[in-house]
Amino acid sequence: MRKFHYCLLALSLPAYAALSQDDPGVRIDKTTFHYNIHRTGWNDKEKILTPEAVASHRFGLLWESPELDRYEGREPRLQASPLYLDSVTMGEGPYNGKRFSVAYLASTNGYVYAVNTAPANGVAPGAILWRAKLAEKPCGNATEMIGILSTPIIDLGQNRIYVSACDAGQWSVHALDVRSGKGAPNWPLAIDAKNVNRPGVIKNGTAFPSVVNVSRGAGWWQRGALNLSPDKSRLYLSFGKDGQSGWLVSVDTRQARVASAFSTTQITDQMQGGMWASGGPAVDPQGRVYISTGASFLVAVTMKLGLKGVYSESPNSWGQSILQLRDDPRSGFQLTGTYTPFNYCHAVSKDIDLGSSGPIVVDLPGASSTTPRLLAFGGGKQGNFYLLNRDKMPGSLEQRHACTDDSASDMSLLDPDPQPQFNKRGPINLFGPYSEDIGMLNSAKSRSTAAYFSDGEGNHYVFASGSSKKGADFSTPTAPGVARVRLVTRPGEAAHPKLDQLEGTQTLFNPGSPVVTSNGGKDAIVWVMDPNAPRLASMYGPRAPRPTLYAFDAKTLRLLWKSGPDDLFTGGKYNEPAVVNGIVLVGTDRLQAFGIRATSAMAYRRTGEGNPGAPVAQAAPMSPGAAIFEERCAGCHTGGSAPTPRQLAAFTQERIVASLTHGVMAPVAAGMTKEQIEQVAVYIRTAPQEANE
Repeated sequence: MRKFHYCLLALSLPAYAALSQDDPGVRIDKTTFHYNIHRTGWNDKEKILTPEAVASHRFGLLWESPELDRYEGREPRLQASPLYLDSVTMGEGPYNGKRFSVAYLASTNGYVYAVNTAPANGVAPGAILWRAKLAEKPCGNATEMIGILSTPIIDLGQNRIYVSACDAGQWSVHALDVRSGKGAPNWPLAIDAKNVNRPGVIKNGTAFPSVVNVSRGAGWWQRGALNLSPDKSRLYLSFGKDGQSGWLVSVDTRQARVASAFSTTQITDQMQGGMWASGGPAVDPQGRVYISTGASFLVAVTMKLGLKGVYSESPNSWGQSILQLRDDPRSGFQLTGTYTPFNYCHAVSKDIDLGSSGPIVVDLPGASSTTPRLLAFGGGKQGNFYLLNRDKMPGSLEQRHACTDDSASDMSLLDPDPQPQFNKRGPINLFGPYSEDIGMLNSAKSRSTAAYFSDGEGNHYVFASGSSKKGADFSTPTAPGVARVRLVTRPGEAAHPKLDQLEGTQTLFNPGSPVVTSNGGKDAIVWVMDPNAPRLASMYGPRAPRPTLYAFDAKTLRLLWKSGPDDLFTGGKYNEPAVVNGIVLVGTDRLQAFGIRATSAMAYRRTGEGNPGAPVAQAAPMSPGAAIFEERCAGCHTGGSAPTPRQLAAFTQERIVASLTHGVMAPVAAGMTKEQIEQVAVYIRTAPQEANE
């Protein structure tokens, strides 16, 4: 185990007054992604972090944990969002019987951690209380590690944290004791063909994949945050991979077995409908499960199937849709509702996924409208907003509607006013410019899950994060990156959305999901973390970008505060902060905490092995071709199934140029000049040789 020495820089205990376990007032836990199983993304019990306090000079970095464990030299990354329990009595080890406020982290290198967040029992905040290694050989490659991608979930009644991990090509779900990290009896449970393909388990589709990719596992991406049924008897995991159907798996938590599974396509060869949004499924108070599904780069770009690859006439094929399912304890999943956007055919043919974002459950006062039970969706790769009546989902239960380009025919709850991109009614576009043809890879508008807020005065809002674009290929980010939508309600009428305000000063690249904190209906703040890098950029190595944490006044969208360029270490993508009880917990390659400091106090950092304060390796100057390759290509070609740079170097320069100009890689090179394409080709041809000199 590494040994760390603490370096305390002008630290005074009053700096941590807001963190004391003895503070009066309501204390909250964060047991799941977006605060609750409904995925509202709203903490309405935050009394310390007001807009005035966050905008003051006293708000800033409080403390950090040590860097988390590396795997064979690979840096740790947190794609999973931090969870938090305010009071935990440790069950084993040196802290047995002692009480702490604890953050729970899960890293891409396959570890789970319990980290102290407040001074207690002589233990400083940032100290690791226990760690559990769930993957001896975490899945991953030279591009990224995926030992754990999804945000875990905590069942307080069982003192359990459920975590999905990929080890040696196999995804499994673990049940750990929150007090010790010790695994529960009969766990972990493998999510594999043997357990899923049992008679009676699959309710749509033919078979869960039996072929295992040793670096990514069967089903590949288990990125969606885990969720639980209201009675905690069912655990939900979503899977998505390009060129493969999406899968929603229900696990019986009492018997540690796969109870039911639902595939987005009845015919496996249709290869679409991945469930890969980081928000995962949402669950409403009635126990109904909601999940968004996507398209397929393989079908749209590599195979170039166009509209033939949409399979719009195929029964029980649910790509590019939002699904509602019931999970009966005896019979398993049953499809009870669907929604498919009007333009799904064209969007699928261009790989403009709906499934990059997740839905959220919104419940309004019963008398406010005829549709108090809503489902909101803000984002997707096209950057649109959709509002649905959960009690009357508009789609068929047999197959999607026929292809159309008539926006007014969309079956969601529409703003009655015309939308500028259509010159008639249709879904609201949050992040522009609106495009029916460009919206994948770095050109995608949003990959986040929206958040809900009510001000207590009858006004209801949904906040979404994303990235507006500019340039010929729409790959250059620009403002706005935060949008607020008002849910308009009138007694006797259905609710409808209205674009209320856009934040126009900050440019976000590929932001994670927004969360809202408030003290009831007042002092609301919208928090967003952005990795400061486009989708295809590598998050590893000395050139890896450092993220930025933003705080906006929810009432005005005025920027209150943002982290400095050196405040946060490099982390993963798509995660969100945990804002609880006066502190903001951010997962990067460690846990970092922000809050209100005493005037004279500074943050403390750790020194010793893995010292985060050590000088950062300086990257050598990059050629133009190298810079473009780093931004657009490195994310795929430094690992996985795509050719490596060394393999690419064997191609002729003419072949590389042709592929980028009019071949399979033309979408990646969209908007590049002929000179830039030539620069990339030269770099690809020479980079491996330079590395060996």
